[in-house]
Amino acid sequence: MNGKKRQVITKYMVFYELRNVTGNPFVHIFGIGMPIFMAVLITRIAVSEVSDAAIAKTVSTSVFLGIGAMIPMATVLMGYAVRQAQDFEKGIPERMRLFGIRDCVTICNRAVSELIFMTAAFALYFLVGILFIDLEAPAFFGIVLYILCMLFFSITCFMLGHAIAALVKRFSITYCIVMMVYFALMILGGMMGISYENMPAAMQAAAKLLPVTYFNKDFITIWTGGIYNFVPMVQSYLFFGAIGGILLFAASNRGGGRAHEKV
Repeated sequence: MNGKKRQVITKYMVFYELRNVTGNPFVHIFGIGMPIFMAVLITRIAVSEVSDAAIAKTVSTSVFLGIGAMIPMATVLMGYAVRQAQDFEKGIPERMRLFGIRDCVTICNRAVSELIFMTAAFALYFLVGILFIDLEAPAFFGIVLYILCMLFFSITCFMLGHAIAALVKRFSITYCIVMMVYFALMILGGMMGISYENMPAAMQAAAKLLPVTYFNKDFITIWTGGIYNFVPMVQSYLFFGAIGGILLFAASNRGGGRAHEKV
């Protein structure tokens, strides 16, 4: 590259992409409103059936931590994917390249804007949880691991969402696919009223391969500083990330994504 090296991430591009994210009512409804509503409602229902106060507190915390996974699923997997598909459908990446804005620049700035929005969504989610839900006090490493796990889950959702949009390149079909993935993750993750223990054997086998299952089923142990075997959870992240990576590779070979461009 001749001349001064251009920045990949700039505050102007991040602010522009953040305005696009916040201007999408879809992510506000499904990425903020719905998780908060479900967390408050389901914890109230679950606690009402438990007489022991200590057990009720554990149950409400477990439900709250699990439903938090809906935030990256809605804001990143769905929100980003459908917006990217709209851009592909309208030929916006090609127009941006005509003005010297490479695809990798757009993707990096969108990733940062998604992270900022998701951070704000989690801050509001936990504020509501602290005010209206009786939660277990977390261990320090429990908080750190929850943040890290959500971050890695968000990265895999970003990869998967971009790959689907790049392969399909149509808003309607992308919206249909990511919506099905979204509800499949919710069902298999135990967010739709069917716990992991009550699932058929085939569903349990599929659920073990998804990170969302461990947010709902096991993360309360990590949150409170208990002893936990991380191997199944790590395997689920590797599997979910591998799916996103394979689809990204396929999209790249088809010319649908150009994230591999040299910076």
